Amino acid sequence: MARRNTQALGKAARHTAILEALSTDPTVRISTLAEDFGVSTETVRRDIEELSAKGVVRRTYGGASASHPASQPRLSEREQVLVAERRRIGHAAAALVEDGAVVMLDAGSTTTHFARALAARGTRATLLTNSLDAALAAGDSEALRVLVAPGELSAVERGLYGPETASFLRRFHVDMAVIGASGLTEEGPCEAESRAAWVKRAMLERAPRRLLLVDSSKFGRVFLEQVCPAELITDLVTDASPPVPMAAALGQHGLRLTIATEL
Repeated sequence: MARRNTQALGKAARHTAILEALSTDPTVRISTLAEDFGVSTETVRRDIEELSAKGVVRRTYGGASASHPASQPRLSEREQVLVAERRRIGHAAAALVEDGAVVMLDAGSTTTHFARALAARGTRATLLTNSLDAALAAGDSEALRVLVAPGELSAVERGLYGPETASFLRRFHVDMAVIGASGLTEEGPCEAESRAAWVKRAMLERAPRRLLLVDSSKFGRVFLEQVCPAELITDLVTDASPPVPMAAALGQHGLRLTIATEL
């Protein structure tokens, strides 16, 4: 990475520069980055911690390496970052649910915000989910009927997965499926964990309207398994406009884009 003979870079510029460096070098050193950016090693360490929490990079001893497509941070770590953005996405998506609707919802940090927002709105609906957090959040509303899918418990993801989960979901006719994803490319949403991708597919199969909730940090990020082709998603709810090439690719299939504004 070329030395930068300029004033100290701002956080956003540093994050971009770290990712650029990792695109050509599998590992980077904190000390080298600090010197290149004109900032302290502690500042770069915090940058790497933030990028690691988003699943963009992996922390290593004294530096960082590129994130592997089959791994992502634990749910407890993911729900600590971009909280305001994910809350806005959840509220915007909940506003799209009509009274009387039947909704399938998968497990994740952003989808849990959706469940909380739906409960707060007092919308009359039926919610089927494999997420323990979403089920508990939705259970706070007397207007919501909540059905929890069976399956093998993942304490890390606080969700239920497996063949029994998919079999249960395929028994129902629903109006809407609401899913999250580890990443989003022009090809469609992708997932780090296969078991999560299987549940998402089972939900998408049952719904004529299929919402994808992702924050803008997921744009362009590639993970292990493709959930579905882009054309199967009918709605994208996010906190910022996707890059122009991605927006064009997704828009050609008639996808409806909702940008979540400030609450």
